Amino acid sequence: MTFSASRIARIGVLVTCVATMGACGALSRVLPSAGPTRNQIYAGSVQREGDAFVVEVNQRVTAATSLVPALGFPASLLNAGVSNTDVIQPGDQITLTIFENVTDGLLAGEGQNASQLTTLQVDNSGFIFIPYAGRIRAAGNTPEQLREVITRNLDEQTPDPQVIVTREAGNGSTVVVSGDVATTGIFPIEAPTRTLAGMLAAAGGTTVESEIARVTLVRGGQSGTVWYEDVFRDPSVDIALRGDDRILVEEDSRRFTALGATGAQTVVPFDSQVISAIDAIASVGGLNPSLADPTGVFVLRNEPEELAELVLGRDDLTGTQRMIYVLDLTAPTGMFEARDFVIRDGDTVYVTSAPITQFNNAISALTGTLASAASVADIANGTTD
Repeated sequence: MTFSASRIARIGVLVTCVATMGACGALSRVLPSAGPTRNQIYAGSVQREGDAFVVEVNQRVTAATSLVPALGFPASLLNAGVSNTDVIQPGDQITLTIFENVTDGLLAGEGQNASQLTTLQVDNSGFIFIPYAGRIRAAGNTPEQLREVITRNLDEQTPDPQVIVTREAGNGSTVVVSGDVATTGIFPIEAPTRTLAGMLAAAGGTTVESEIARVTLVRGGQSGTVWYEDVFRDPSVDIALRGDDRILVEEDSRRFTALGATGAQTVVPFDSQVISAIDAIASVGGLNPSLADPTGVFVLRNEPEELAELVLGRDDLTGTQRMIYVLDLTAPTGMFEARDFVIRDGDTVYVTSAPITQFNNAISALTGTLASAASVADIANGTTD
């Protein structure tokens, strides 16, 4: 039996195609890709002698992992009563205006009956010094109480003195406000700024998105952090201030990483207090319609021992556990689970490529071989024609 050259060339093309199809599987394992396939991730699970627990997300898992670290102030800060801003503190400055009932009085100049003593600073022991009245304890008194004390002391030196006391908050009644606020600096505690909300307003409010701004207050060895908006929404969080308090306003520093067949591969800052898996995917442009496998959305996370045991229903784990949560968006409740699954700081959201993508990549890598085979057939046809 004899064969024409063109027929032999066609057989050669067929054999090449069959060989190409057989090589696709091997090539798909060595060709560049955005990351592991769905099967490769499952192959690395603890259940298959790997080092990470692969858990399919359902309502129970969603409920167990929805624990978001709560912000708040300790009881020592919450239970501190509002201070009386009229009470004089060490470091405050006092201005005295003294009227004497005679001309050429003790303190007034010649031909005058009034004198003013300005910027009298209350010392660390709480005292001020007034000529002819002596050293007087000011701290712990209101301006009215101090007026009465000074009047009694001066009454022995000059007849019927009239005293006006004006207080300016000093170092002992100030707080430091810093961070992402319109005006940073040292602010006095006065009637409008006795609580956290008033002080933040006095500083001009936050300069970042209020929803993701955090407020940290430090008092001695105690500190606490709350959401900025909660200070104005929840009266219990609008705590009373004390001298030397330090207030820091800063943008939420939490981040997650998006990788794989998504619209973008990047590190994404949180843009709200709570972000779901659906929110996370949407924030990077959604799934890549030509690459993504909607059955292979994975969230990689290190879970503390207690939470890992709760998710897995076990009590024999030790230490932090590597967890891989699987979301199948094509399942009947898949979109709901993704909507309810909470993303946490440091998570990695990874979307695998669809199996057909791997196949297409392998075919593309071999198109040079197919083109060469087709060229042989064309040449053969040209020779016999």
